[in-house]
Amino acid sequence: MFSSKKKQPPIRTLIGEGTVIQGELRFTEGLRIDGEVHGDVVATGEGHSILVISEKARVLGKVRAAHVIINGTVQGPIQSDELLELQPKACISGDVRYEVLEMHQGATIDGELRPLKAEEKPALKLAAAGGG
Repeated sequence: MFSSKKKQPPIRTLIGEGTVIQGELRFTEGLRIDGEVHGDVVATGEGHSILVISEKARVLGKVRAAHVIINGTVQGPIQSDELLELQPKACISGDVRYEVLEMHQGATIDGELRPLKAEEKPALKLAAAGGG
């Protein structure tokens, strides 16, 4: 039963508190941000990825990874291809796309929440509506 659960990739990179990075940040496997990133944060590669944005962290740009855990501030769009966890102190300004969403009380979002599967549904409805 436990063997079917995906193993989390290791977090190999840490952006420490007090560190500010300007520019696009690409990573594989796991990344934890405790500082600030002024630019996009994107997981690359075909494998499973995890991104942790801690309570004191700030990201000003696009965020994309398979598993995203946020307890800090993100100003920009977010896409989580597997699981998006919004912890109690998460503060998001931007549109959010997700496969599965787990949102704790206290987390705030100023933007549109849309599941990734929603892209398919409007096209089917429009085609059916247009046929009549």
